Amino acid sequence: MFFTPAGEELWVDGWKPTYVYPRDGRTESGMVFTTGQCDELTIWTLADFDREAHRSRYLRCTPASRTSLVEVRCVALDEASTEVWVSYELTALNAAGEQVLEEFEGERFAAMIDDGARKIAACRELLLAASIC
Repeated sequence: MFFTPAGEELWVDGWKPTYVYPRDGRTESGMVFTTGQCDELTIWTLADFDREAHRSRYLRCTPASRTSLVEVRCVALDEASTEVWVSYELTALNAAGEQVLEEFEGERFAAMIDDGARKIAACRELLLAASIC
């Protein structure tokens, strides 16, 4: 559950979603929450959540610049290891969006993903002990 909105609050710096539906932040298909503010206000919808298959698909819209489909899939390799796939389908809405999308190219995207892996590893025990909905 590390990659749910509530789970990411434990390891992503500055991640503080405002839960719209359900208000308690319970992870379920159809949930809606927002992050950011001003030009970075982003509206997220959890389009598909399959707890048993360890898969989530989010639609997110930052109206000032871009839209995205984000998919996260996790597969247990053994009792201590999980392989995680994160994919983004991004659409710029204007020139500002095109600039932001450059951050998702090549080495910058790899560095972003690697940084997430390091943060998860650093707080693994806390995450495993957490009760995340």
